[in-house]
Amino acid sequence: MPPPPAADPHLLAATLFLAYATLGVLRYRRMETLSWDLGIFEQVVRAYAHFQAPVADLKGPGADILGDHFSPVTALLAPAYRLFPTPVTLLVAQSALFALAAVPVTRASARLLGRGPGLAVGVAFGLSWGMQRAADFDFHEICFAVPLIAFSLEAVLRGRWRAALLYALPLVLVKEDLGLTTAALAAVVALRARRASPRAVRYAVAVAAFGAVAALVTLTVVIPAFNSSGTYAYWGKMGGPGPLAGWDVKARTLLWTLLPTTGLLALRSPLLLAALPTLGWRFLSSDDHYWSVDWHYSAVLMPVLALALADAVATAKHSSRPWLRSYAVNLPFCAATAALALTPSLPLAALTDPATYRRSPQVEDRERLLGRIPDGATVEANIGPVARLTSRCRVFWVGAARPVTPDYIALDNSDGWAGDPVQYATALHPGAVYTVTGVAEGYVLLRLRLE
Repeated sequence: MPPPPAADPHLLAATLFLAYATLGVLRYRRMETLSWDLGIFEQVVRAYAHFQAPVADLKGPGADILGDHFSPVTALLAPAYRLFPTPVTLLVAQSALFALAAVPVTRASARLLGRGPGLAVGVAFGLSWGMQRAADFDFHEICFAVPLIAFSLEAVLRGRWRAALLYALPLVLVKEDLGLTTAALAAVVALRARRASPRAVRYAVAVAAFGAVAALVTLTVVIPAFNSSGTYAYWGKMGGPGPLAGWDVKARTLLWTLLPTTGLLALRSPLLLAALPTLGWRFLSSDDHYWSVDWHYSAVLMPVLALALADAVATAKHSSRPWLRSYAVNLPFCAATAALALTPSLPLAALTDPATYRRSPQVEDRERLLGRIPDGATVEANIGPVARLTSRCRVFWVGAARPVTPDYIALDNSDGWAGDPVQYATALHPGAVYTVTGVAEGYVLLRLRLE
């Protein structure tokens, strides 16, 4: 007997959770962490779990993370981390949050379009390039934003204005720029409710003002108050060569954002307004890392695109133009097909590769080497060793530990970038004497020699 229609969103979410979690956990198990972010967030959550200030030593000795990005929402992971003190806890939690967003996306789409097209939109969302890249790229606080945005827009489509605004409000605690997304979601509520509920419009205007003011205050007052330099460090990434710089990369990103996910039909939905703040700050930035489709930056756009597609299809089905009706009726299945067709070139394709599930002897040798470092030691490290140490040591980014002289330096020197490790350690900490205590598959462990 097939499952009832009401079970579709939850079954899809469960499947996506297993896929996302398997992808992230196996990458960690193979020691293929992609950046220092997983270590940074583990330091923060570990501090919250022990009722301490959210210090991330990887950002600098004693650096309070609230002076870098304003994401106090990560404290919600503290109870789970206290029970399971490992970076895997963060990866699994992120997978669950991403997958949770499929529930409102699929449910709202099915309510508008019917069971088959609604499930197709849910599949297109869950397998979208933005979600796959985010699930693959370690841990980031935006995993909390994705379901909040999805639930907020689902409420909009149901005409539940208060719920839509309430889901939008916590975004100000996820990341400093998302106050503008709160404002954009409130603007969507105001547009949709303007005829049905003048009272809801007034509330929406108030929430929009709150989101904008919250973003401004966070950027100019709150973050500088926690930052040792008294400023918001990322201002330097804004402005620069102007919005036309890298126009070709930005144009490709826009096409990737709108074409395979929505067939451009989402442009007909006012829900797409919720995507503008994120696209705006990314394209106005002088940092070209923000312009492309890489990493996790597009994840918050995916629920907006999926539900804007469902909204636009529901409207276009009643169009007086036959070609538009035909295009709209078939588009949910086309979006799902496009997501499936692109998946072989995206991270989830790794789940079909037997090598993904194997743990090499080289990894075990490296872990044994890092296991020589005692709990509670101070360690200076680069990407490879970081996420294996932050759960039990005080870890600093290589070259940024001073004034601390760490007990150990752990380096992934597989490509020889550090040259002679002892000379490199001496250059980092003049006057200190480090000796090599072990080498394993390109990893080098040095220990401070006490005179």
